Amino acid sequence: MTTKATTAERDSAQLEALGYDSKFDRSMSLWSNFALGFTYLSPVVGVYTVFAFAIVTGGPPMFWSYLFVGLGQLLVALVFGEIVSQFPIAGGLYPWARRLVGKRWAWMAGWVYLCALCTTIAAVAVGGAPYVAQLLGIKVSQGGEVAIAVAMIVGTTALNVSGTKLLARVAMFGFICELLGAVVVGSYLLVVARHQSFRVLFQSSGLGSNGHYFPAFLASSVAAMFCYYGFEACGDLAEETPDAGRAIPKAMRMTIYIGGFAAMLVCLALVLAIPDLNAALSGQDADPVTTTLRAAVGPIGLRAVIAVVMVSFFSCLISLEAATSRLLYSYGRDRMIFGGAQLSTLSKRTRVPVIALLVAGTVPACIAIAGLFLEEMIKTIIVFGSAGIYVAFQMIVLGALIARAKGWKPSGEFRLGVWAWPVNLAALTYGVLAIINMVWPRTPQDPWYRNYGMIVGTMAVVATGLFYAVLFRPYDRLDAPEGDAHLAHLDMPLPVESSLD
Repeated sequence: MTTKATTAERDSAQLEALGYDSKFDRSMSLWSNFALGFTYLSPVVGVYTVFAFAIVTGGPPMFWSYLFVGLGQLLVALVFGEIVSQFPIAGGLYPWARRLVGKRWAWMAGWVYLCALCTTIAAVAVGGAPYVAQLLGIKVSQGGEVAIAVAMIVGTTALNVSGTKLLARVAMFGFICELLGAVVVGSYLLVVARHQSFRVLFQSSGLGSNGHYFPAFLASSVAAMFCYYGFEACGDLAEETPDAGRAIPKAMRMTIYIGGFAAMLVCLALVLAIPDLNAALSGQDADPVTTTLRAAVGPIGLRAVIAVVMVSFFSCLISLEAATSRLLYSYGRDRMIFGGAQLSTLSKRTRVPVIALLVAGTVPACIAIAGLFLEEMIKTIIVFGSAGIYVAFQMIVLGALIARAKGWKPSGEFRLGVWAWPVNLAALTYGVLAIINMVWPRTPQDPWYRNYGMIVGTMAVVATGLFYAVLFRPYDRLDAPEGDAHLAHLDMPLPVESSLD
């Protein structure tokens, strides 16, 4: 009891020193916080959704991109860990950017991230709709899939509104189901249903251009990049997690370690269990995941696997909406967006930002519905999601470098010490190269949005953010702390320890 009381007092003192008085319930444990990040990352959703693209583009060796991308994102997670340890504030990227650089930088980073989250929620819901139909054994039109997607968003929003405790339980349930599903299905495919030799992981299968495989490998690595974000969501709920300065950096790293392991296992198992590799490589088999699973476990087993996949989709949506609502709450608390007072109001009963959650569900649902009437435009918007998240990440990584140049010495309970500058520089280098790789136009014969959708989407989001900022000057509405990372440690009364374990 004394330890809990002491932790609560330290959490309150740290937040008060940062200029805030939180009204959230700190009922999310380390493991629950990690489960939130894991289900947001959702390795099963990520691998299953883009596997067909990856195998056609890069063949079996694309498996190794999951390792390289995971290492790159680990660098970003380490930088984020230092920041959240000193600034465990709800909303994650926005308040971090505000304290590292300033309010204008924070406005744009938060805006890009918010737009990316909303499009990602829509994309996950639309991507999960066919699995729901398949699980129910029904065939639906595009309108039917959109209706299912909207129903998924409505259901997950309702669960989020129920409170942090239920969110924590659902996230943990989703984590257990997804991890067990990944391990059980992956192990079964590798041991019982393997059709390919491990040698195929080192064979280019004639892919590439002018005899060089590397361009094909780079193109296929975009699939892995879709699977390695979500760890930042751990920081979005910082004010709902006890001992956040220590727990959240650890949860972020666990998300990369365990989520990366699950993604690599699922990808490896699918690659080696493909019955007809040539059909998958040529694109003749448009859905190699379903083909492989049906051949391995039969129709009944396939339905069981799809049930686990559906748990993963729903858990992913719940975590995405939770992260989006806390970003909106943080924006609203600093009056950085229209309706800030309402967005930053917590329910007296559940202690969650209900209005922010409703917005986090309504906007993605509208994007999904708009796809019925503006299909090409919505495709362009949705493909922006992943690039937008990476852009927002790198605004924080660059912000950390700017703060370090001004003299920032992290004073949280997790610090990189002498590795801070090398890790930060390496994270920025990786992130910039990853963004270039994601937006690079590679298929001139395809519709324009497949080549330039990410670029156009990112430019449109930045332009609207600048327009809103110039017109309404949201960053001048409240005199909240900004750009003080290099000074904040002077006022922190908390004992700290350097920790990389």
